[in-house]
Amino acid sequence: MQRYIVIRLFQAAIALVGVSVIVFTLARISGNPLDALAPVDATPEDLDRLKALWGFDQPLHQQYFVFLGNALTLDFGDSIKFQGQSAAALILDSLPASLQLAGFALFVSALMAVPIGVVSAVKKGTLIDIAGKFVALLGQSLPPFWLGIVLIWIFSVNLGWLPVSGRGGFTHIILPGVALGWFSVAAFMRLTRSAMLNVLDSEYVKFARIKGAPEWKVIWKHALKNAAIPPLTLFGIIAGIMVTGVVTLETVFAWPGIGQLSLAAVLSRDYAVVQALVMMISAMFIAINLVVDILYAYIDPRVRYGGGRG
Repeated sequence: MQRYIVIRLFQAAIALVGVSVIVFTLARISGNPLDALAPVDATPEDLDRLKALWGFDQPLHQQYFVFLGNALTLDFGDSIKFQGQSAAALILDSLPASLQLAGFALFVSALMAVPIGVVSAVKKGTLIDIAGKFVALLGQSLPPFWLGIVLIWIFSVNLGWLPVSGRGGFTHIILPGVALGWFSVAAFMRLTRSAMLNVLDSEYVKFARIKGAPEWKVIWKHALKNAAIPPLTLFGIIAGIMVTGVVTLETVFAWPGIGQLSLAAVLSRDYAVVQALVMMISAMFIAINLVVDILYAYIDPRVRYGGGRG
């Protein structure tokens, strides 16, 4: 087990270094960073001073190692749009809001999707299974931002039950959380159903039934545990997407997370914040996948001894 974790940590570190190389390279081949940093009326002397200040007058390999060292200490420089604030501080201030929204959406998704997926697999071909497929079809067909607008129109504008936007008490998170989690409910449900159908036909499930184990124990303990790896994989992917890819939804609900910060940074060509966002978002994805890989080893020992996921 320890060897498996060490290997995954090493792979995560390699992936993070690779991301840093890509971010560093793209930031320089996409255009001169001084175009975003320097004012319009900057003189050649001003440009030279900015080059020296940001280290652009050094060889590229030296610039990269400086960038990597600064990234390890979360020093990405100061924001251009939000003057006087560091890029890392802006992200860390916005991150809790995105984590709160994503966590609530994931909780709702798992709470709804897993039972629906399991019951749909057990009741294959019945009305319950058809209803579950219909829920999945709706979930994968409705864009979250469109669903968010519809929910605002119904529950905020017409009924007046929930706030329209902003971050406050529990009622503020319900509409954006449901809109964000709806697609995940569909995806989790379909994958859970598919995995359960494969497991329910396996020999060890048949053997458990022959031994006289209660049906609820066969389904919710033996079958679900062994069908958990595919949904867990999707869970790790969607967790990263929810935290980092909710720009449109945060804009619809005026939710003050990193989605709104990303949009503001891109529109204002805030070089430091964009670079910091890409690095920190990539690090979060890698960390989430690392946790999922470790959970694999606890769920299925074959992953641990085989050195892979299968």
